[in-house]
Amino acid sequence: MKRLVDLYFKTLRVLIAVLLGGMVILVFGNVVLRYAANSGIPVSEELSRWFFVWLVFLGSIVALRDHAHLGIDTLVKKLPMLGRKGCFAVSHSLMIFVSGMFLVGSWDQFLINLHTRATVSGLSMGMYYGIGLIFAVSAIAILTWELVMGLTGRISIDVLISVAETDDH
Repeated sequence: MKRLVDLYFKTLRVLIAVLLGGMVILVFGNVVLRYAANSGIPVSEELSRWFFVWLVFLGSIVALRDHAHLGIDTLVKKLPMLGRKGCFAVSHSLMIFVSGMFLVGSWDQFLINLHTRATVSGLSMGMYYGIGLIFAVSAIAILTWELVMGLTGRISIDVLISVAETDDH
């Protein structure tokens, strides 16, 4: 199971790199064509916007798994272990709830826009909103796994709530 999960996240990282590369090629190519040939690629603006939205959501999934999000643990570090576990349980439960709300909203938007076509590319706008489904399902899975592992003692709460320090001042 661990290999399957690792493959999923490796695939996400590769997809993020492909989307970023696609954005660079589309935007740079469009700029060069507009400057040099007084023309452009009409679909490049639309697709680069789609790539950016997908890149942000996929990057958010990877950041959630890697605990690379911003956090302040000053108060939590001063609490006893029971307080840390309580904060951990409450925060993860709230994030699961909000991700569930996001899933419902993304599903509604996906259905509403499934048969709506994008202006230039003609692609289904359901694809644009579909990334919310992928994000929400992935986030719920990650957060639920961490909550169960943390509360059953299979992973230290300190590991799950720690914030990575940086050398930037």
